[in-house]
Amino acid sequence: MAATHSAPIATALPPASHGARRSWASLIINRRALKRLLALAVIVAIPLTYGYIAMVRMPGQSHAGPLPPLSPAQAALSIELRRDVEALASGIGKRSTFHPRSMADAARHIISELQTAGFAEHEETFVERGSRVPNIAVEIAAAPGSPTSGEVVVVGAHYDSYQGTPGADDNASGVAATLALARRFRDPSALPLARALRFVFFVNEEPPSFMTDDMGSLVYARHCRARGDRIVAMLSLETLGFYTDIPGYQTYPPLVHHLYPDRGDFIAFIGRYTDRDLVKRCIGEFRARAAFPSEGAALPATVPGVGWSDHWAFWQCGYPAIMVTDTANYRNPHYHIDSDTPDKLDYDRTARVVEGLESVVRALCSP
Repeated sequence: MAATHSAPIATALPPASHGARRSWASLIINRRALKRLLALAVIVAIPLTYGYIAMVRMPGQSHAGPLPPLSPAQAALSIELRRDVEALASGIGKRSTFHPRSMADAARHIISELQTAGFAEHEETFVERGSRVPNIAVEIAAAPGSPTSGEVVVVGAHYDSYQGTPGADDNASGVAATLALARRFRDPSALPLARALRFVFFVNEEPPSFMTDDMGSLVYARHCRARGDRIVAMLSLETLGFYTDIPGYQTYPPLVHHLYPDRGDFIAFIGRYTDRDLVKRCIGEFRARAAFPSEGAALPATVPGVGWSDHWAFWQCGYPAIMVTDTANYRNPHYHIDSDTPDKLDYDRTARVVEGLESVVRALCSP
């Protein structure tokens, strides 16, 4: 019988294909890429989270839902605010150095109201621009023996209006609120203060004096710095009277609109990042005492609107300062035009705000 030969039986697995090698390599690369992306996300998330906590997140909770019924005290305050706004924006009207007689009338109205409230003396710091116009200030001294009696809290508002406009919201509303607060703290039944409290009415906040040497609040703040005043907080009351419940009505500077409500039914506490502690202290006290919506922001001073009032002048002199506002041109369609008249304002809501601000100011004047 003849011999036969058979093929050997293979016992080893075939070598890996090129495709399989590419899959393993891709998996390794993808894992490395995912780790890099995760590290990048962490690097980005940390400053964003810190920024949100430091600049946007505020203590307490903003009031939500229907407002409670107006109290008798708030109803009386509403009438008081309307009276002063109408006196300035309707009875006097255009208030600027281009209308010197009206400016003088506005100053006389403020001084008369302060004297009626019981302020026997007032300070005038004059600004020279076309006509001589005064900043007007009154002070309530701290209680004798208080360890912080040498410190000062300033509450202020500008009483001029944009050229050719009656300026009801901007800024007769702020002046009316400042007068209302001055009356309440001057009341003989008011509690003694641990810090001196000063109410100041500024000239020349509006263009063309805005952020120039002729700006009344800058003249005043420099005067305070020159004589060594220890101002520990300044609140600029700027456009406080316009509110709306219409969705989408409220606007904001770029990159901010996703963080806040689209209804203009709140009062805002605004400051620069440097003054974030003051912003948070003020809004925290407001939320603890007032049943009214509120929002706060401590943003870089370069964000449009953050420095658009008299608090900016105090920044220039090294004083901590913030603005309390209805957000002005980001909400009010009558801003800087001749339709900014007293009938456009909501005095009942403004009364709730001013009542809440009374608690804020008292807290600032406490030890």
